[in-house]
Amino acid sequence: MDHATETEVADAAKHLRSLSSGLNEVLFGQQELIEMVITGVLARGHILLEGLPGLGKTELVKGLSKLLQLGTKRVQFTPDLLPGDITGNPVLQEVDGRREFVFQPGPLFANIVLADEINRASPKTQSALLEAMQERRVTVLGKTHELPKPFFVLATQNPIELEGTYPLPEAQLDRFLFKLEVTRNDVATLQRIVTGRELGTEPRVDPVMSADTFNSLLELTRRIHLPEVVANYIARLVDATHPGRSSASRGIRYGSSPRAALALASGAKARALTQGRTHASFEDVKSIAAAVLRHRVVLDYNARVEGRTTADILRELLDEVPFQAAATPKVLAAGA
Repeated sequence: MDHATETEVADAAKHLRSLSSGLNEVLFGQQELIEMVITGVLARGHILLEGLPGLGKTELVKGLSKLLQLGTKRVQFTPDLLPGDITGNPVLQEVDGRREFVFQPGPLFANIVLADEINRASPKTQSALLEAMQERRVTVLGKTHELPKPFFVLATQNPIELEGTYPLPEAQLDRFLFKLEVTRNDVATLQRIVTGRELGTEPRVDPVMSADTFNSLLELTRRIHLPEVVANYIARLVDATHPGRSSASRGIRYGSSPRAALALASGAKARALTQGRTHASFEDVKSIAAAVLRHRVVLDYNARVEGRTTADILRELLDEVPFQAAATPKVLAAGA
């Protein structure tokens, strides 16, 4: 595969700046969050947004679909939601004089699927998303149906401490490229919201690019160069999340899977494109590491008792693992 050129990357960066500006008109005061969302979709990843209700998570996703002119469907997850309610169900219909089951696609058949309050659904319904998120297809009654391209799940999640929520299974968490935390607004941002918005009205945004242009950006992201030294840093970083592999891993019960390494690589290439560069760097990896790893490490009992958090451990990990591995000393042959 040919690497991206300077001209292609410069043109792409202009489109992405327009996308960022549009999202900033939807969600005030969340520039860092917006940049991470853009990076995540460029990397073809699914994103989990966690935060208290009313912080604008849903509006952010809806604004993204409008700006990119992509088809979107929203699923409000509730405890009584069934797997077929999102994947679709076979319906008995008359076809050519015969009665047979015809598959009726569910809301998963869209470019962007907003899974609202995903942790309010039962684990059985949550697991119905696994095949769709990993393989971009669903299987119903033994028949496989391909999902549209591109396909993203952007899910919102309330903090697990709230009543009526179910923890997401680790296997499903691992399918999310990023887990992003949506924080509350400061006073200045709240004042801007109060003066510029009315209750019950949605912000108006105009498209900034066509779906075809966005698809070309996805292809360009894959062509961003990932140097060997950066790939090695990613491998060492993921390895260091496992117990006994680094001093910072004290308190981790289970480390990250190889999917985390792939996520770091894709995310670093996407961030490089947003910065107008043809190659990914160490800084790209470090800037997205927390979003990639925070939901992929499981702390042990002692860490929780000591009050150590995942964020604490990841900060220590990033400080401990150097960008470049130490050179292995040469061993002289006998008699040399």
